[in-house]
Amino acid sequence: MSKSQRHTVPILLLAGVALIWGSTFSLMKNTMVRTNVNSFLSWRFIAAALLMAIIRPKAFKEINRDFLLRGVAIGALLGSGYLFQTYGLTMTTVAKTGFITGLYSVFVPLVAAGIFHDRVTKAQWFAVSLAAIGLGFLSLNGFRIGFGEFLVLISAVFFAFHIVALSHWSPGRDAYALTMIQMATCGVLSLLFSVKNGIQLPPDHGVWIAIMYSAIFASAIAFIVQTWTQSFMSATTVGVILTLEYIFAAIFGVLFSHEHLTWRTLVGGTFVMAGLYLIVLIEGRDGQDGRKVLDQDTVLT
Repeated sequence: MSKSQRHTVPILLLAGVALIWGSTFSLMKNTMVRTNVNSFLSWRFIAAALLMAIIRPKAFKEINRDFLLRGVAIGALLGSGYLFQTYGLTMTTVAKTGFITGLYSVFVPLVAAGIFHDRVTKAQWFAVSLAAIGLGFLSLNGFRIGFGEFLVLISAVFFAFHIVALSHWSPGRDAYALTMIQMATCGVLSLLFSVKNGIQLPPDHGVWIAIMYSAIFASAIAFIVQTWTQSFMSATTVGVILTLEYIFAAIFGVLFSHEHLTWRTLVGGTFVMAGLYLIVLIEGRDGQDGRKVLDQDTVLT
């Protein structure tokens, strides 16, 4: 793989992840009317973990005690984020959920610099600021903090810790096996939270479709890509690229939910794209944040 491909391919793959996640907001909102949060998340992540185990059982050979502990820790951060986000989504709008969740792009450099003492450049901070402004234009039209919004804000903090933890703990480890552990941990965590009311079977084929789409594309495939790219890309860079999720959410809203394309959407999208473009320039100049670029033809074997 050429040097230009090593720079471009991870960014395009993360943009693909953002597209998949952007397609799930309206899907999740409609699904939560027909099933409860813990049941949906349990089925989603258990299905993802089982599918990954069936497809590549040799991944278990990569797992030792240290690998397992780190994978469970990362998975617990991710699962907690999804629990808080999905509960919050049932109490507030898709737009507000999208904006507040997107604040992880702001929290990531704060966590990286404040707790892990990572170096965050002024250019990266500026890119994060552009993305945050864009998210505001995309999603906000009057705003107050209610309980639902507060839960989503907590989820954004968990997602930020998840992104930073991946950047520190995924280098040199098998991305597939690490993702499988994360999915299993999320499933177990959701099951524990469903003990009180019991886990429900999906009530109709629409919910089953939502579960399988989320399990295969928005969970297994998406997190394999994220785990792999974060083995050689900075957490701040990944956080900014993934804000494309909310541009794609707006596009899907216009195409499939009959929402209108407003000036706010255009301005917000411009700011997010400007932040993304700046991050791409930084990555190209600094050579993947100064890290050694892994052999991308063998990382996933």
